[in-house]
Amino acid sequence: MKVYGDTNSGNCLKVKWVCDHLALPYTWIAVDTLKGETRTAEFLKLNGAGQVPTIELDDGRTLAQSNAIIRYLARGSRLIPQDAFAAGKMDEWLFWEQYSHEPYIAVCRFQMFYLGKPISDLDPDKVKRGYAALARMEHQLAITPFLVGDAVTLADISLLAYTRVAHEGGFHLDGYAAVRRWIGATEKFLGLPPAR
Repeated sequence: MKVYGDTNSGNCLKVKWVCDHLALPYTWIAVDTLKGETRTAEFLKLNGAGQVPTIELDDGRTLAQSNAIIRYLARGSRLIPQDAFAAGKMDEWLFWEQYSHEPYIAVCRFQMFYLGKPISDLDPDKVKRGYAALARMEHQLAITPFLVGDAVTLADISLLAYTRVAHEGGFHLDGYAAVRRWIGATEKFLGLPPAR
């Protein structure tokens, strides 16, 4: 399997972390999104949307969208709850991550960290919604150790990607003790060094 990705992207790191955790064999193909490498004719044959991550299976089939990819890769593993309702709650967090978390926290991070914008230039609505996402996570993680209960699921891996580097987008986690605890626990589970 080939994984086309950019290690600057949390969406791509999710796929790498799942592959590494489950010891799935893969070849990482580095794609620099800032240089427009997802817009080449060659890449667009793999993924017409021109986005990473994209995986190419040994038989040539391709799959895109980070949460779809990790759900495919982790099928049958303990990263997806066996209980149907718990699996549904995991999916609830996966869908929420792409709609209510990533568009705010990841976008602010991209603008500050990669485009060099000062925090004062960030869209105040994106900042407000980013903090609302962190508050929702804090509420859940004050109740359960991980997002779907007592064990790490794909929901935790997916949301870890941009939450652990939220500070790079100007978000302060000082008031989010449960989120900070969860970041450390999930990083430890995955064998990741703490985010700087």
